Amino acid sequence: MDFSIFSLLTAAAPEPASFAQVWQQFVAGMRQTTLLEYIAVVAGIASVWYSKKENILVFPVGLVSTSIYVYLSFKFDLIGEASVNIYYSILSLYGWALWARKDQADAPVLHITFSSKKQLLQQLGFFGLLYGLIYFCLVYLRDAFYPGVIPWADALASATAYTGMWLMARKKVESWYWWIGTNVASVPLYFVKGLVFTSVFFIVLLLMAFAGLAAWKRKALEPAAAIART
Repeated sequence: MDFSIFSLLTAAAPEPASFAQVWQQFVAGMRQTTLLEYIAVVAGIASVWYSKKENILVFPVGLVSTSIYVYLSFKFDLIGEASVNIYYSILSLYGWALWARKDQADAPVLHITFSSKKQLLQQLGFFGLLYGLIYFCLVYLRDAFYPGVIPWADALASATAYTGMWLMARKKVESWYWWIGTNVASVPLYFVKGLVFTSVFFIVLLLMAFAGLAAWKRKALEPAAAIART
């Protein structure tokens, strides 16, 4: 059994990595995990759990994780991901303000909803534009400053994350689909960079994203179900 995706990410590797090689890299990476990375991972998992529960603590807890990952991303030449975490931090403040708004009955103003067809097309356009922009910027940065950059993979993880974060701030169910894409792209990306514990973190987030998608779908359908019962 081989993991050809790892070979695609690491242009220097002439052949697909074997299971034994991947396992050895995993063990070595886990041993090298720093306390800072552990804190970022735990805070990130807690943030996603709060998001699934539609709890406003998703934002302050998430800021702890994203702030650490800004530093780690620059350190390991994950420039696209660094920009994502800066963006996360800014959008966390924006989402925090939106989720905190209450009406006269002290109920949240913003509710979980599905995107319209027009909004879905806008999301795809937003993603496509971001992917192209990030990709070409990363190609330039790789050639000029950061030889360790992997443009296509970093751009994919980044563009899906940008889209997902914007939609989460607006409480759109579809945000979870973009989070799933981000997590799938990020697992091998962080693994080959030696941030193995973070790679495992994204596997956990992937599972949590499916659970979050199911939970938000139920909440979005509750008003229609209530009307049907009357």
